[in-house]
Amino acid sequence: MELRALVIGQGYVGLPVAIRAVEVGHRVTGFDVDKRRVERLRSGDSFVEDVNSEQLNAALTSGRYLVTDVDEACAGFDVAVITVPTPLRSGTPDLSFIEDAGRALAPHVRAGTCVILESTTYPGTTQELLAPILEAGSGLMAGRDFHLGYSPERIDPGNRVHTFVTTPKVVAGIDAASLEAVAAFYRTLVDRVVPVSDCKVAELTKLLENTFRHVNVALVNELAVFAADLNINLWEAIDAASTKPFGYMRFTPGPGVGGHCLPVDPSFLSWRVRQSLRKSFRFVELANDVNDHMPDYSVRRVQMGLNRQGKAMMGARILVLGLGFKRNSSDARESPALVVVDQLMALGADVGVCDPLVLASGQWPVRFIPATASTEEIERADAVVVLTEHDLFDYDLVAAKAAYVFDARHRVPAGPNVEYL
Repeated sequence: MELRALVIGQGYVGLPVAIRAVEVGHRVTGFDVDKRRVERLRSGDSFVEDVNSEQLNAALTSGRYLVTDVDEACAGFDVAVITVPTPLRSGTPDLSFIEDAGRALAPHVRAGTCVILESTTYPGTTQELLAPILEAGSGLMAGRDFHLGYSPERIDPGNRVHTFVTTPKVVAGIDAASLEAVAAFYRTLVDRVVPVSDCKVAELTKLLENTFRHVNVALVNELAVFAADLNINLWEAIDAASTKPFGYMRFTPGPGVGGHCLPVDPSFLSWRVRQSLRKSFRFVELANDVNDHMPDYSVRRVQMGLNRQGKAMMGARILVLGLGFKRNSSDARESPALVVVDQLMALGADVGVCDPLVLASGQWPVRFIPATASTEEIERADAVVVLTEHDLFDYDLVAAKAAYVFDARHRVPAGPNVEYL
């Protein structure tokens, strides 16, 4: 059955939802307040790697995908999905984008429609924050007159194995009828839906998933610091531990954590616990402390490496490989590489950044080297610093030609000139 779907937010989460809905036969309005983003999408130019421009143009050509920044175009939906940002401001969740989306949406809510929140947030947001806004603006009651639910986004930018379609979708509603409406919509989009008992459980599920990763990344990051001081090869230990077929999951260290989830989501849970229970979530706060200091530690290691070469950081020519927050992704949101680059430049280094994926997105104001790191660039550098392990880099060439390498991702072949985090 064809549905009229409205997706509020056309970024890394909302655009894949919208395009998939078009592909399965729904009629979709993609709404975004960013006029430049709207114009870019209207021209058929996708900035989200999980939706290529061919898919976007097919959706536009079908006549079933309208992208707009006009509130009035949001009218007439059967299902509305809210996929707006939820950043932290000084450690406090900023839910103003959800509030704005709810107020814009409310006048268009009709009896029998379904509203779904996908934005990451603390448990209770759907019922305690969004529902009253929708009710006040529509004159209807959630659950009695219209359906309301939550489904945490699980987008992993650039993942070709676990895609939006193949990743199970957790769904919840404020009542049984809402749950069924939410589940019915997502069954048309993905291979499997996973119903849970209420929205708070679904909201906590998202935070649990990313807090698990955040804490374990912090564990190996702190081990990396201690292992270096103890002159122990942590990477070899991780490889050895990974041979255990049970009771262990592989995590690797890096120059920090980035993206739209790990640096932010666990703090939603910590904030909620502190606000509601007046207690501290010690695991999250400790993990934040460890991961937040990894860019500083990485810069110190580069400085120490240069010192051993008899070179000062001031005036050193440094080639940074990778600016995205994860391998093979153009997404540089909250990337620790940005912090490392800023700190290197603040110490007086002459920094050039090579990341054709991020360069293509045109969103970061740093000096890029428009190549995949040529032999000349590598040879001219006093230090090559690997911060994101994109497959497009020639790591054998780096090992052969660089005077000194600090590899925070363990991709460059071992050698006397190579130092690992």
